[in-house]
Amino acid sequence: MHEMAVQVRVTGRVQGVAYRAWTKAVAGSRGIRGWVRNREDGSVEACLAGPEDDVKEMVLAMSDGPGAARVTDVWTEPADPDSVTQGFEIRY
Repeated sequence: MHEMAVQVRVTGRVQGVAYRAWTKAVAGSRGIRGWVRNREDGSVEACLAGPEDDVKEMVLAMSDGPGAARVTDVWTEPADPDSVTQGFEIRY
């Protein structure tokens, strides 16, 4: 299966609603590796790598996020899968 990686930026009410913890849990359950962090501008940024279908499904799921989130936009840009380490972490 083809592997891909994307850099993701999510805007809306995505901080203070457990968005990072939700992202880590969902990505982990799908076997996606990468990281997620809050940005100073109030958005959330993530890097996701794994099988193409799983990464695409994860990006779609991030459009909703956890129950308390209110996502307004999700932007993606390609990333290098080889640059993403194993596991999934919340960065601070």
